[in-house]
Amino acid sequence: MIEQIYSYFNIEILYFWVNLGVLPFWLILIFFPQSQICRFFVTSIFPVFLLSGAYVFVLYKSYLGSYDFLGNFNLYLGIDNVLTLFSDKSFLMFFWIHFISINLFVGGWIVRDGQKFSINKFLLFFPLIITYLIGPIGLFIYWLIRIFYAKSINLYD
Repeated sequence: MIEQIYSYFNIEILYFWVNLGVLPFWLILIFFPQSQICRFFVTSIFPVFLLSGAYVFVLYKSYLGSYDFLGNFNLYLGIDNVLTLFSDKSFLMFFWIHFISINLFVGGWIVRDGQKFSINKFLLFFPLIITYLIGPIGLFIYWLIRIFYAKSINLYD
């Protein structure tokens, strides 16, 4: 039984489930940001726990596959080395889980911060969608909206 589950979860299947699994969190953030479900399941440690489990699983599978973890540090040597690293599916999966985890965390922060400043949930719709797709730009759009609600510009919070 465990052997069947282990053989089922290769990199491609894990990629599919990670992408599918993060969608409910984003849908709750976008459509029900003030609900108790959002508060307990999305803006808590729960999604981080799940995505960390997927990350550890990829680490384990990569370790068993003799992945060169020290080779990851080559990404600091130049853009061509990054391109070489992205050709490896394990590294690509490390990056992808990292990317969607950070974007989800930022989306949760936007919702919590928007509630602190009483920003209309319909106004948060656009920055949350953009954060899901291209994180930093969505965060910047939220920051512009936040300036008007906070009536001040803070470079730190």
